[in-house]
Amino acid sequence: MKVREITEILESIAPKILQETYDNCGLLVGDLNAEVSKALICLDVTENVIHEAIEKKCELIISHHPIIFHSLKKVTPDNATGRMLIEAIKNNIAIYAAHTNFDNIEKGVNHIFAKKLGLTKTKILSPAQNLLFKLVTFCPDEKADEIRQALFNAGAGHIGNYDCCSFNVNGSGTFRALENTNPYVGEKGQLHNENETRIEVIFLGFIEKKLINALLKSHPYEEVAYDIYPLKNTHAGIGAGMIGELPEAMDEEKLFLKIKQIFKTGSIRHSKLTGKKISKVAICGGSGGFLIQEAIHAGADIFITADVRYHDFFSAEDRMVIADIGHFESEQYTKELFLSIINKKIPKFAAIISEQDLNPVYYF
Repeated sequence: MKVREITEILESIAPKILQETYDNCGLLVGDLNAEVSKALICLDVTENVIHEAIEKKCELIISHHPIIFHSLKKVTPDNATGRMLIEAIKNNIAIYAAHTNFDNIEKGVNHIFAKKLGLTKTKILSPAQNLLFKLVTFCPDEKADEIRQALFNAGAGHIGNYDCCSFNVNGSGTFRALENTNPYVGEKGQLHNENETRIEVIFLGFIEKKLINALLKSHPYEEVAYDIYPLKNTHAGIGAGMIGELPEAMDEEKLFLKIKQIFKTGSIRHSKLTGKKISKVAICGGSGGFLIQEAIHAGADIFITADVRYHDFFSAEDRMVIADIGHFESEQYTKELFLSIINKKIPKFAAIISEQDLNPVYYF
């Protein structure tokens, strides 16, 4: 297969447009058109991971964290990043990062985090804003079904767990064809009145170009009338963190023991225990301190994340427990997520999880 075919599968689930502004997702080393027969999956690209890819003849590394995160002014063997990039290029190994775009989807990093904890009734903790738009267009009544289907096929019309969503109103449109026109209906120079359908569909902004192309291709008019409106609605399926419920309420200490067992963490940094049973659980894989207030407002009994700063622990204020289980620990199962996606979409392709991708943090 080509590198492009693998990356397109991942991006069909978590488009790069969903990454945070500070991030650097996508193909960071290599050629999208290069042939690849085996991929190595890891959380972090290290020198040991590069050597493992060489030994196991993997032409592609799929990593959660980007190997190139900050600006590079030179690539030399003077530092680990330079050495890794040089080795990867010398050995024709492509490196691809799928980071915060997978953090921000409903079936991404936090989904597998929640699954390991056994959470039910899960939903995005902080739904994204400014992603939704509405397309409104007008067409002859007899073409409405065809145009609606074209818009649905292009990705419009999704609301929660429903697809093919649209609103339609019948009305009357007027126009007059001037010189150098070839009108689908009506006569040149004469005012024409046509029975038309107004079609409204919601869509994610990043498919706008694809959607407009589908509209223009399916519409019979030379000049297609359409409007695009930005919406203030949040998108329930895209955003940061996740919240759900335990099958049965648990004592805080028992939940902590369960967390340590599942995520193999050496210790848990946490705020003062409340003494209450825990039922509602908020989570965020990786650095989730920015979601503490969201977790409190959502009524979480505990917020499990990583990289919590000292002063942020005060934010709990006995309303919930904040538990920092470690960055690697909270995201380690992302590798399983990537592997399951690839195995499901291309079961005959050889993808393996790295044996050298280890937690850089040790506990004494």
